[in-house]
Amino acid sequence: MKFLFDFFPVILFFVAFKFSDIFVATGVAMAAAIAQIAYMVVRHRKVTPMQWASIGIIVVFGGATLLLHDETFIKWKPTVLYGLMGLSFLGSLAFGKNLIKAVMAENMELPEPVWFKLCVAWGVFFLFKAALNLWVAYTFSTDTWVNFKLFGGMGLIFAFVIAQAFWISRYLPDDPPAPPVEKAP
Repeated sequence: MKFLFDFFPVILFFVAFKFSDIFVATGVAMAAAIAQIAYMVVRHRKVTPMQWASIGIIVVFGGATLLLHDETFIKWKPTVLYGLMGLSFLGSLAFGKNLIKAVMAENMELPEPVWFKLCVAWGVFFLFKAALNLWVAYTFSTDTWVNFKLFGGMGLIFAFVIAQAFWISRYLPDDPPAPPVEKAP
């Protein structure tokens, strides 16, 4: 459910684009992102720094798209967001922090070199997604870019998460053996 909540603005952007155009879709995505954060604030849920950055980016780039009537700005929005995420993961390591470990360490124990590689992998993955978004935006039609934004972007995330899960599973401790079952006399 949280996954759908996180992708709520992207899904609405896609639907609005299919029924109208990029400018209506941009307005819908901006409104959905603002409503999403407002809902979280009203419900006293934690809004992460990345969520604040995301709403700031969509308001700035979406606003520029609507104000200047130029779809280039909204096409740059994912690249800027993914680029910031990638640089945040990699930059955190330069300052002796590991953002992946900070988020996931309470749920699992991994050797320190694995945490480091995991953070690097996520940083490089998001930089790759940033570059891929620009390539699709400038190489293909807006319709193809919108389809890629939803299906390609989500597909890449799913594939990457599954690959990470298989890789991490090698380092997780095995389940403890079940206690012996006593037979009734």
